[in-house]
Amino acid sequence: MLAIKSPRAYAHEAGLRARAGEFIKPYATHIRIFTSPHAWHAVNPELSQSLEASGISWQLEYLPGECTEQAIAHLKHNTEQQGAELLLAIGGGRVLDAAKAAASQLPAVTLVNFATLAATCAAWSPLAIIYSDRGEHLRSQPLGKMPELVLVDSEVIARSDVRYLKAGIVDALAKYYEFQPYQRHNPDDLALDLKVMTARRALETFQQWGDAAVAANQQQQVTPALVRVIDASIVLAGLANSVRDVLPTPGVAHAIHNQLTHQPELHHWLHGEKVGYSLLVQSLIEHHGEPDAGLLALLRQYAMPLTLPALSGDRAARLHTLAQQIKFPQASAERLPFTLTAATLEQALLATDHLV
Repeated sequence: MLAIKSPRAYAHEAGLRARAGEFIKPYATHIRIFTSPHAWHAVNPELSQSLEASGISWQLEYLPGECTEQAIAHLKHNTEQQGAELLLAIGGGRVLDAAKAAASQLPAVTLVNFATLAATCAAWSPLAIIYSDRGEHLRSQPLGKMPELVLVDSEVIARSDVRYLKAGIVDALAKYYEFQPYQRHNPDDLALDLKVMTARRALETFQQWGDAAVAANQQQQVTPALVRVIDASIVLAGLANSVRDVLPTPGVAHAIHNQLTHQPELHHWLHGEKVGYSLLVQSLIEHHGEPDAGLLALLRQYAMPLTLPALSGDRAARLHTLAQQIKFPQASAERLPFTLTAATLEQALLATDHLV
């Protein structure tokens, strides 16, 4: 069964934060805002002035750390206690995922996501990623409902650290390298075709506009290149993730990423940086020890880490354990055109130490 789950609407324009009230007022005048101190500062005073001008009252709540079960339960409880009609999430992936998970448990509450970073496709993706307090991946939770609106202000993103944009580009281009291999054994799968076509369009966008977008971000300027890359990182990557079929096609690189989050030495890496390194590991397995040259060039272009940092204890033993702990569904592994086992993972992890 083919299914596509996506937000009802997407709006992206420079300065949109000053029109937030116009977008929200048709849905509610009594809302809860869930954000982080940094994201709240990034959209204000324009956003709060817009809400006030539209007669919208709100209560503010900050996410204290990771997107955890406790944070989701706390947000759900507070939203219910307030009697809010709408939940407005403003921030990056952790904030947006926690809000999506909480809103899925609140059938009467409308969700609006306002992405302040283009570091992931979390604003659009039909999943919420649940972590421990230490930032360790626990599970990916499918959503019962999607946001009514996804809002993006390219001025806000242009003022963010360019490292987030680079990580978002790599997280988005990963979809092509993760989904395309499944086509070799499944050439007539419409859902897979749609995923790959959308992911390929994102990749082509980065190949054409990526350098210019990064330069614009570094100069804190909104340009057509930056707008295109933001949309590819959020919309195209999110849409590729939104297509579902009976047979799952999980991303190998994201499965490797999930276990990397359990390594304390990598907590300073962004999500997209972990995914970038994991793409290299996948490529080494897929191409028998020689990574895809085009992928490697992209990882270098966006300054992704290509080897793990120093690890406590015996390095070889740590990599052996890491390879053993990476989990991937056997039924999905059998649909891939390469052998994914603990042994091939360990060999590829070791190989990244010697990549020039």
